[in-house]
Amino acid sequence: MTTIKKSSKFRWVITALIFLVYTIAAADRANIGVVLPFIRKDFHMSNTEAGALASLFLLAYAIAQIPSGFLYAKFGVRKIFSLSMILTSIATGLVGFSTSILGLKVSRFVLGLAEGPLPIGITSTINRWFPSREKGIVTAIFLSAAKFGPVLVPPVCALILYYYSWHYVFYFFAIPGIFLSVIWYLLVPNTPQESRFCSESEIALIEEKDLPLADAPESATPTAAPVRNFAGLDKLIRSRKVTLIDSSKGIFRSWNILGSMLGYFFMMGIVNVLLAWIPTYLMNEKGFSIATMGMLASAPWIGAVIGNIIGGWCSDRILDKRRKPLMMLSAIATVIMMVILINAPDNALILGPLLLLTGILFNLGFSAYMVYPMALTTKEVFPVAGALINTGGQLGGALCPLVAGYLLDHYTWGHVFGFMAFGSFLCLLVLFTITEPLTEKQLNAKIS
Repeated sequence: MTTIKKSSKFRWVITALIFLVYTIAAADRANIGVVLPFIRKDFHMSNTEAGALASLFLLAYAIAQIPSGFLYAKFGVRKIFSLSMILTSIATGLVGFSTSILGLKVSRFVLGLAEGPLPIGITSTINRWFPSREKGIVTAIFLSAAKFGPVLVPPVCALILYYYSWHYVFYFFAIPGIFLSVIWYLLVPNTPQESRFCSESEIALIEEKDLPLADAPESATPTAAPVRNFAGLDKLIRSRKVTLIDSSKGIFRSWNILGSMLGYFFMMGIVNVLLAWIPTYLMNEKGFSIATMGMLASAPWIGAVIGNIIGGWCSDRILDKRRKPLMMLSAIATVIMMVILINAPDNALILGPLLLLTGILFNLGFSAYMVYPMALTTKEVFPVAGALINTGGQLGGALCPLVAGYLLDHYTWGHVFGFMAFGSFLCLLVLFTITEPLTEKQLNAKIS
């Protein structure tokens, strides 16, 4: 007699693991921003040199994207992802051993190469382990981890800096990733079908297949949902049915993919300017203490966690898996918030909420950039599409902190915030040109 496993929800265990893994990875990346004032003091670095240090990591990170996408498409996620996590931890520790500017640059470049495969491994896992109606919220949770890491970093780094030198920040941050890499390897195979923790009914739910009611999990039981009319919105965001891209060549020829890559270039550039320079801005420009800086520097990333979760849920459930509307809303709101921050007062009680609101609005549509190509490609070639979009993002992230450093050497902080506002406006213009892909089910609902 065949035994059928009880209906499982193992994909949510994977969600929790994704959040933990990328929180640590994001912390490994973000800690440089907090210790940068102390590194600059030791090595007598200019603003441009400091910006270059932040950019080197992201340049290496960008270089790693497309090769890792092809590797994941060919060999799967499990082994490559776990190895990348271990190498990331080792490279983080090496930063702390640096005794020169050259050593710092080399170790940060190596860290970028080591960590580069992680986001594509995670988005590929999401694409294979979750149905389309959950991909937005899970990707939002994943990218919330990218912002939650910077929430933890300032206070933790401030505590370490109080008792030790900046070198010890990197020693402490190197440890957790090694343990999580082992847990990932043991628990997360390449597909749900290979997992001993995933039931047949959960696999059917993930693959969006119909099940007999007796075997279907409760969450798969159809329920009456209100039909919303998105006719006006669909016209604005250029919604239409698309043919799924099933080859790597098709990905590099798709303007939808290339356009979203360009939009992500601008938005990731803004993220990394804030990540690299906000602690310096708060201490050198606004005159706050290390303790106050530690609290205020966390504000935009607390907002980012909130914004990502709200945005992911809204795009899945309220907007019926439409991704562009919140991407466009975030671009518009970011222009406004950057202009407001140009004249922000030297008052923590006002500046803190402004930074928090900036994080929320900026991130409403941020996770959509990685979900968007899932509706344009087959699962087999998605890693290449995700890698291409993330390459654009990381190149923006590499370039913009360097530009910000140059602007600070020659102009003012107002020019830096103006530069970010202009980048967000360019992102909005690009988003107008790409298509919002609709499924047959969405089209039927639209017609009815």
